[in-house]
Amino acid sequence: MTLSLSRRLVVCALLAGGSFSVFSSAAQAFELAEQGKLTVAFTGDMPGSGWQDGKLIGYDGEIMQKVAEKLGLPVQPGLMEWSGTIASVEAGRVDVMLGTMGWTEKRTQIMSLSEPIHYFKNGIMQSSKTNWDKLSDLEGKKVGTITGFSFVPELKKIEGLELSLYDTSDAAVRDLIAGRIDAVIGDPPVVSYAIKQNPDWSMHFLAFTDTNPDFPLLTGLGQVVYGFNKKNDDLRQKVDAIIAEMWKTCEMKAIGERYGLSADVWYTPAGENFRAGVDRPANYKLPFCATGG
Repeated sequence: MTLSLSRRLVVCALLAGGSFSVFSSAAQAFELAEQGKLTVAFTGDMPGSGWQDGKLIGYDGEIMQKVAEKLGLPVQPGLMEWSGTIASVEAGRVDVMLGTMGWTEKRTQIMSLSEPIHYFKNGIMQSSKTNWDKLSDLEGKKVGTITGFSFVPELKKIEGLELSLYDTSDAAVRDLIAGRIDAVIGDPPVVSYAIKQNPDWSMHFLAFTDTNPDFPLLTGLGQVVYGFNKKNDDLRQKVDAIIAEMWKTCEMKAIGERYGLSADVWYTPAGENFRAGVDRPANYKLPFCATGG
């Protein structure tokens, strides 16, 4: 399967090692997990993140690679399961985590979260024989998702839904293909990329058409962000300044197009600005791709 293959390639690349660029003296001002390097936790699930030729790749990964270069820091890769990424940031073992992580108010209590790098709408990975796009379509179904995903409590509220938790997207998709579960609710970019790479699966992804205030994480428009240790907010602010410039030049969309994220919905905020007054000022405005690519 493509997902497991991508992770094997990442592991091989990490074992092989790589050459890093020389870091600037200014970069040493930050408190880092390993001085002189930016230690990044990532999952290796494409198109979000991977490691190749000594650099982060994937949408989330390539943006962070560019950020690190502008900070004058070489990247120290930390490949791990999703469930370990946030814990590693909290413990200070890494400086930043990435992996198509959605912003939630709860996560602002344990991490300092970056500006969004793209937007997304959750949905259902399913057999091409079905066309489920509503929460009610999941009632009485066997559904898989990933341990630690923010919307797990909302899935548990759906009547009759039998939930299975997995450590990786790869494991969840395997069970879906084998018929052990009926659907997967995963990272939209990850599952969309996997489906595109594997047409023989006969699967497709449909975004939720519901807009239900009782299920805001499942049915609202999400923001993908990076997570930092709260004690290292100076680093987060520096990263945010670089991200802001990338939005102004529409570099976000140029990078996204290389990984199949070409639709405007990935770069256009819509609906309630739920960060204003939470981890941003009350007058905070969400960034967007002003030039349209």
